[in-house]
Amino acid sequence: MGILSGSIPWYTMMVVHKKWKLLQKIDDTLGVFHTHAVAGLLGGALTGLFAHPVLCNLFLPVTNSRGAIYGGVGGVQFLKQLVGAGFIIGWNVVITSIICFVISLVIPLRIPDEQLLIGDDAVHGEEAYALWGDGELYDPTNHDASGYDQRQVTPISGATQDV
Repeated sequence: MGILSGSIPWYTMMVVHKKWKLLQKIDDTLGVFHTHAVAGLLGGALTGLFAHPVLCNLFLPVTNSRGAIYGGVGGVQFLKQLVGAGFIIGWNVVITSIICFVISLVIPLRIPDEQLLIGDDAVHGEEAYALWGDGELYDPTNHDASGYDQRQVTPISGATQDV
């Protein structure tokens, strides 16, 4: 289960995502879909396959429960896992849609296309993870020999200064 739970979500993120046009339309920079949806569905399904009968009897009130590979009624546990995953998928689609609709009544969910063409960095006026040597130009007036930023910071004034 461990090898599959690491390699299959990685494969869907690095290979399938780049080949499947539907996934390419989704803005998932952090791979949340693969990390949570693919890995979660896989974990639930594999639990339905490999659930050991002794452990099932310890934690489940249902007697004679087992994973599908142990035969007997094991296929029922696998089916329960898939039905549970389907319920969670449906619940997430409905609730997320409601949340996005309510938010869209207050503020747009997407920036205008003109701003997208300018670029996210330019729109916000900053660069995420801007490290010296990673797109930032070296300015000798702001850095010492070690690359440490030497710009002066304005001291804090107010009650928090004395604490």
